[in-house]
Amino acid sequence: MQDEIPRLEIRNLRRSFEERAVVDDVSLKIMPGQVTCLLGPSGCGKSTTLRMIAGVEMQDSGTIHVDGNLICDTVFRIPPERREIGLMFQDFALFPHLSVADNVGYGLKGSKASKRARIEELLARVDLLRFIDGYPHQLSGGEQQRVALARALAPRPRIMLMDEPFSGLDNRLRDGIRDETLSILKEEDTAVLLVTHEPDEAMRMADEIALMRDGKIVQQGAPYNVYTRPIDRAAVSFFSDANVVRAKVEGALAQTAFGRFLAPGYPDGTAVDIVFRPQHVRIDFDRAGKGPLPTAADGTPARAVVQRARFMGNESLVEFRMDHDGTVIKATVPNVFMPAAGTVMWLTIRRDKCFVFEVEE
Repeated sequence: MQDEIPRLEIRNLRRSFEERAVVDDVSLKIMPGQVTCLLGPSGCGKSTTLRMIAGVEMQDSGTIHVDGNLICDTVFRIPPERREIGLMFQDFALFPHLSVADNVGYGLKGSKASKRARIEELLARVDLLRFIDGYPHQLSGGEQQRVALARALAPRPRIMLMDEPFSGLDNRLRDGIRDETLSILKEEDTAVLLVTHEPDEAMRMADEIALMRDGKIVQQGAPYNVYTRPIDRAAVSFFSDANVVRAKVEGALAQTAFGRFLAPGYPDGTAVDIVFRPQHVRIDFDRAGKGPLPTAADGTPARAVVQRARFMGNESLVEFRMDHDGTVIKATVPNVFMPAAGTVMWLTIRRDKCFVFEVEE
């Protein structure tokens, strides 16, 4: 059986500015109905990649394909307006002098009746039909975003490119509008490439995450896999706070205050970082039976002193200073847990939730 053809495929895209590689050998495949998130810090090349796909920026090398057909290389180029690609940006870019209906219908082809029917259909789907004759300044930010979505969907694009489209919205509105947008895009069977620097947004929306850094995609996969099998220490830290304990390898083991950790494949003497997230730190009050005994999976308890504790809403964040070497360790605890500064506690960490990476010079 022949593999399904990707709706969007980019191969080995490169783009440099003043001899600096902004996008460096980026390749991606997105299937119909799939949402892929290009995730990374500001300046890593995400938006430049999007602009090349849209056709407003030319690549130095590499190719772009839609449904298996070449739309752009360094010689051949289909203009942006003929690529059947929709665009959504942080700035909704609605025309203030046009009505909501005219904004949604801008660029639509066909008879007046068919255009009106498409406009009404989309405004009904985003629950804004009552504003069809209104103007952008009469709408809230969330309503303007939904009009922008309707306008982008109006020509039935095969691909939707979204560059931080929700970052200008109030936090209370953002989750609902993201979910609503995702539902409509899935119904339309549109291939979506979403650019964001927010890990929570990527985890919430994406079928696949492509983690980008310094112009390259360093890791790609389902959100669960990217989160639980990070490629390096920086990948762990991008998604959440990360604790780091440094050790040296001897006999494929790394010795720490928390016990020994398996470090297969690293030669003796290699410096490694044991990396783990705050939610995987286990706290005991002391060794005298006030807390549950650690299991073998938790390793060796290590003595620590509370530096400060903060209540974060759904959880508490406690910072400790380790007796062993002064390392600061963060732990999160569900609900309210506010031990006083100076309190002595014993910490263990779940070995199955730790990552071992060679120290990068």
